[in-house]
Amino acid sequence: MKRNLIILLSIIISLTSCHDKSKYPGYKHARHGIYYQLHKIGEDTDKPKPGDFVTVDLLYKTLDDSVFFTGRRKFQVTKPAYKGSIDECFMMLAEKESATFIISANDFFKKTLQTALPGFIDELSSMKVTIDVIEIQTEEEYKKEKQAFLNWIQDFNDYEKVILQQFLEEKELPVKPILSGIFYINIRKGKGKKIEEGDTVTINYEGKFLNGKFFDSTIKRNQPFQFVYGTEWQVIKGLEEALALMQEGEKSIIIVPSEQAFGKKGSSTGIIPPFTSLIFEVEILKVN
Repeated sequence: MKRNLIILLSIIISLTSCHDKSKYPGYKHARHGIYYQLHKIGEDTDKPKPGDFVTVDLLYKTLDDSVFFTGRRKFQVTKPAYKGSIDECFMMLAEKESATFIISANDFFKKTLQTALPGFIDELSSMKVTIDVIEIQTEEEYKKEKQAFLNWIQDFNDYEKVILQQFLEEKELPVKPILSGIFYINIRKGKGKKIEEGDTVTINYEGKFLNGKFFDSTIKRNQPFQFVYGTEWQVIKGLEEALALMQEGEKSIIIVPSEQAFGKKGSSTGIIPPFTSLIFEVEILKVN
């Protein structure tokens, strides 16, 4: 009897494994339709809870591994609004852990981002999300860190205006902004498609402060940035506005004052201080 039970359990486990393997090879089923593949295990076991702040590197791909977004984000974890949401994925990983999840693409775009599903993804299809957890902070830790920084830079607003004006005069650039506070300087014209809402755009960029110090560079990382234009939380407001003027093959310098970038709070990662103007040298590699 005991031997028969063992055989029966073995058959059930085998059938379950085959079912998962036939659907998404190499992935395990978690819950609520989420599948996952663990890449890296951290030393800490504490996972983020609703209210905590996480800094993560994100990579969004179609099921055939076509990348349509990659970037680092810091945000507050919220209680999952529906079963199978990406919020459940964040809450499955501890600090320094990394995994790829397979979730519903339709739910992610329509329910989480509250935007239309891109044309390159079928409504019934799933998508891959690779999450690499850099840091987890409690809400109290985040607020203390943020307040200490805000106290330090409380007089930066007027200072930014002076520094920006000095930079423009030194470089002999137009004193008046071309767009809503943005300075746009074309250095190589493109001949391809103009960027429109819903397009998948691949760019190389280098981001610098007015003193010339780099804060980010896809060229140095050898990793072009790909995203769906017009989708929320992809690029800062000023850069998105400037990209609407650009086309495939174009290269331009874009100077973005803080009110069109990260404003009086600075970036959530702490890399960009409040009231800080930024310079982007952007090259449009591809527009789909």
